[in-house]
Amino acid sequence: MFAQIIAILIFLGMFLLIILDKFERHYVTLGSGALVLTLVFGVCMHSFRAIWETLNLGAFFQRAFWYGSGEESAVGINWSTIVFIAGMMIMVEGLGKAGFFRWLCLSLARLVHYRIVPLLVCFMTLSALLSMFIDSITVVLFLATVTLELAQTMKFDPVPMILSEIFCANLGGSATMCGDPPNIIIGTSLGYTFSDFITNTGAVAAICFVLMLAYFTLCFRKELKSAERENGGAAACPAPSTAVTNKAAFFASAGVFLLAVVLLITHAQTELSVACIGVIVAALTMLVSGLTSGKATVMGIMKGIDHKTLLFFIGLFVSVAGLEETGVLDVIARFISSVSGGSAAVIVVIILWVSAVTSAFVDNIPFAATMIPVIRAIAAAEGMDIGVLVWALSLGTDLGGNATPIGASANVVGTSVSAKCGYPISWGRYCKYCVPATILVMLVSTAYLFLRYL
Repeated sequence: MFAQIIAILIFLGMFLLIILDKFERHYVTLGSGALVLTLVFGVCMHSFRAIWETLNLGAFFQRAFWYGSGEESAVGINWSTIVFIAGMMIMVEGLGKAGFFRWLCLSLARLVHYRIVPLLVCFMTLSALLSMFIDSITVVLFLATVTLELAQTMKFDPVPMILSEIFCANLGGSATMCGDPPNIIIGTSLGYTFSDFITNTGAVAAICFVLMLAYFTLCFRKELKSAERENGGAAACPAPSTAVTNKAAFFASAGVFLLAVVLLITHAQTELSVACIGVIVAALTMLVSGLTSGKATVMGIMKGIDHKTLLFFIGLFVSVAGLEETGVLDVIARFISSVSGGSAAVIVVIILWVSAVTSAFVDNIPFAATMIPVIRAIAAAEGMDIGVLVWALSLGTDLGGNATPIGASANVVGTSVSAKCGYPISWGRYCKYCVPATILVMLVSTAYLFLRYL
C-alpha cells in the first residue's frame, strides 16, 4: 500500500509540473522516473526485478525488437517508440534541410494560382496528409512558417489558415500509427500495425477531415475572400524552385521519405519492426545527406534532433511503470468497470470522452501511456475485445487536444510561430473556432465507434 501511495504522489507531482510548465518537461519526467526507481522499487518494494524490467534494456537483444510481430514488454521503457521517433526525426531534419517542405508549399500556392480560399483547402489537405507520416509538430512548424511568409507577401491574415492547419495536423496524425506520439506508444505497446490504424482510426479521420474542410472553409471564406481581392498574387511570391538549392540532396531525401512510407505501410507483411524501420530511415538519411551535402549537413541534422523529447519519453515510461508495478492501474481499471456496470458501450464512451477532455488541457502523451495498461486490464476483466478500447483511446487523445491552444504540442508550436511574426492568437479566438470543431469530430467518432464495433 505504501508503495502505491508513493507511486501515485510521484506521478501526480510529475503531471502537475508538466501542466505548470515551470521546468522543461524532460527534466520533470526524468526526475519522476528516478524517484520511481529509487523510492518505489528500491526502498519500498526492494525489487531489483522491477527495476530491471522497467529499464527493459534486454529488448535490444531480442529478435522480435527488430524483426517479427507482437507486443513489446508491457512494463517499462518502450524502446521501440524511442528508436522509431528518433529515426523519423532524423529523416524530417534531412527533408527540411533539402528544402522539401518549402518547395511543396510554394508549389501548391502556384497550383491554385495564389487564390487564398483554394490555398486554405490545399494547406489543410497537405497538413493532414503529411501528418500521417511525419510528426505533427514538424508539419505545423513548416506549414505555419510558409503560411506567414505568403501572408506577408500576399497581404492576408494568416491566422485562419494556421488554425485550420493545426487542427488538420492533429486529425491527420490520428489516422496512422506513426502520425502522433500517442499512436506510436499505443501501437508499439499493444502490437498494432500501420494497417490496423489506417483501417480503423483512418476511416473516421477521413470522414472528419471532409467535415472540417467544409467547416473551416465556411468559417473563414468571407474573411479570406475579401483579402484575396487585395493580395499581390504570383508577382509577390517566390518561385518553388528557389526552395531547392541542391537538387541531388532534394531528390535523395524525397526518395528516403517515400521509402519510409512504403516500409510503414508494408511492415505487417515484411515483419520489420517500427524500430528497425526507424534505424533504416535514419541511416539512409545520414548517408544521402553526407554524399550530397557534406559532413556539415550531417552534423546539422544530428544537432536538429529533439533530444529533449526522447528523454521526456524515457522518463515518462518509467513513471508509468511505477503505477503499473504497484497495482494502481488495476485499481483504476476496476473502478471504470464498476462505474460502467460492465456495459461495453458505457466503457467506450468513458474512455473516448475522458481522453478527449483530459487531452484538451494536459499533454496527451503521458495520458495515453498511462491508459494503455488500464484498457488492457479492463478488456481482460470484462472479456471485451481490446481493439475498440484502443481506437477509443487513440481518437480521444489525438482529437481532444485540438480544443485549446495547449492541448497538443502542435498547437503550442503553431500559435507560438504566429505570435513571433506579429499575429498573436488569443485563447478566445482559438477556442471560438476549434472547440465547436472538436465537439463535432468527437460526436462523429462516438457514432463511428458505436456503429462499427458495438
